Amino acid sequence: MGKSEHLIRLAQQIADQRPRFFQRKGAGKGDKDTNSFMGELRARARQAFGRDSSEQIISGENTKLAVDFFFPHEGTIVEIALRLRNPQSEFERDILKAVMAKEEGRNVRRLVFLSKPGAAKRHTQPSSQTIMSWLQRNHEIEVSIRELSDRHLREGSTG
Repeated sequence: MGKSEHLIRLAQQIADQRPRFFQRKGAGKGDKDTNSFMGELRARARQAFGRDSSEQIISGENTKLAVDFFFPHEGTIVEIALRLRNPQSEFERDILKAVMAKEEGRNVRRLVFLSKPGAAKRHTQPSSQTIMSWLQRNHEIEVSIRELSDRHLREGSTG
């Protein structure tokens, strides 16, 4: 298993340990919950990989353009995009960061978005598909959207 897949499993484990993780919380509470999730994921990833692969500045020198995780040997950027299912997300911005990283000479072949349920369906829309096709065709970067799974839905629970 590659590091990007291992990271996705770590994220799923953290989500499974948080009973209210998949509930919409709104601004403030939602941001705090996301920050806590990301802090835990970074810590577990550092422990699992023996180094910090998070907040990598690979798209120029601006720290505001850091990617969430970068695994250069796999050529994979992983963006934790929990709000990707929403109409306003950082989808295009994260794609731009991948293009900029590639133009900086980084080994970028894959961009993986990890989100809450609903993101994959939302990005089957023609606009998103056109952007992903353009990225593959012009920059040889494959985009995939992976979703964390709500344990309660997997188990058939309503509570």
